[in-house]
Amino acid sequence: MEVGKSGSVGGPVSQPEKGADPAARPSDDWLVWQLTDSAFPTGGFVHSSGLEAAWQHGEVRGRDELMLFVEASLEQLGHATLPFVAAAFDLPGQVVEWDALCDVFITNHVANRASRAQGRAFLSAVERLSNGKMEKRGLEIPFAHFAPVFGACLRRLGVRRETAMRMFVFNHFRGIFAAAVRLNIIGPMEAQLLQHRSAVKAEKILKQTATLSLDDIAQTAPLMEIWQAAQDRLYSRLFQS
Repeated sequence: MEVGKSGSVGGPVSQPEKGADPAARPSDDWLVWQLTDSAFPTGGFVHSSGLEAAWQHGEVRGRDELMLFVEASLEQLGHATLPFVAAAFDLPGQVVEWDALCDVFITNHVANRASRAQGRAFLSAVERLSNGKMEKRGLEIPFAHFAPVFGACLRRLGVRRETAMRMFVFNHFRGIFAAAVRLNIIGPMEAQLLQHRSAVKAEKILKQTATLSLDDIAQTAPLMEIWQAAQDRLYSRLFQS
């Protein structure tokens, strides 16, 4: 299946077949581990969430400033993006509406492009994982932004809501630390230590923002928006965003 300008997703949560032996079905943990594995082809590691632009402009030069960047990015994720995941998970039949709203909300052209690229890649990978079942019973999504696609797909795959939200947050800050290593801001061992410590902050933000609705969406870090918007004007770059 090709995912171009549109994607597809939707339908009810899959249920085990009648008479199926529960012990014969794999644990949900296997699916969660696969979806969060760095080998899962979502294209997330070609994006730095604005870190590369901030680094080249001298705003992030070392460990301390990196941690401030991660915290600000997590705060913004919780207020600006996570509500789209929750809305699409709760009402996957309205994912087209949430996707259109997401496209209007993400005014930063670099972030908007990155969101659509990751969403299409994730949707394509999940559809292959489910042998095309999502496509056959799905809806056409014009933009396929990552957050609404992620929420609707994980609902369709039967992942618990709380787990889906935590997976989305983890995917975000893990990607920032991976970018920091590639940019040589920190080393790989230090990145693992800082990522482990950041989990406390991530969990706190998750609990604070998990109940926000789409009426509450807001940008909380305008400087990060400015830095990321400058990505295309960098003389040389490793990342697309």
